[in-house]
Amino acid sequence: MKLIGYFRSGASYRVRIALNLKGIQVEHEFRHLRKGEQKAEDYLKINPQGLVPALVLDDGTVLTQSLAIMEWLEETVPQPPLLPKDPIARAKVRAFAEAIACDVHPVQNLGPLNKLAAFGVEQAEVTRWAKEVNYEGLKACEALIAKEKGPFCFGDQPTMADICLVPQLVNARRFGADISAFKRILEAEAASLKHPAFAAAVPEKQPDAE
Repeated sequence: MKLIGYFRSGASYRVRIALNLKGIQVEHEFRHLRKGEQKAEDYLKINPQGLVPALVLDDGTVLTQSLAIMEWLEETVPQPPLLPKDPIARAKVRAFAEAIACDVHPVQNLGPLNKLAAFGVEQAEVTRWAKEVNYEGLKACEALIAKEKGPFCFGDQPTMADICLVPQLVNARRFGADISAFKRILEAEAASLKHPAFAAAVPEKQPDAE
């Protein structure tokens, strides 16, 4: 099994965490996003979207999109679970994960930011856009888990919610968002980073880290 990703990619970071939690070792291949390697012809044959990550299974099957990959992992390697058993709790975890992966991350990602710059938006305004997107999105996430027991987002074990949260906090800090008031998500982050599966997946520990 091979994971094609990039050390700073939030979506790749999610999948690295999930694989680590499931105890699955994979071969790693890297596509440097800022050099546009994800748009190379050979990679577009693997993932026509030109995005990372892509998980290539042993039989050659290619899985894309981090949430879909995590769902596949959950279905094929049930333990330890990334989702709670209770249907309501599962829906809440999925909603939190999607709030980040579908609503926050895509609109502050490299592609949209490059488009804004190409349209003539000043770099300071591009950065401000990303900063505000992260702040507002994480503010909502803080409210979503405000009444949930910790230390993780939803209880005493990491879930798909934590897997999505931790990489997004890296992005928020990189763009200068002030997240210091979000005590609940910072508690979940602190608990997550103490876990070996999360600690091994951090961007700076990846072979392609710059």
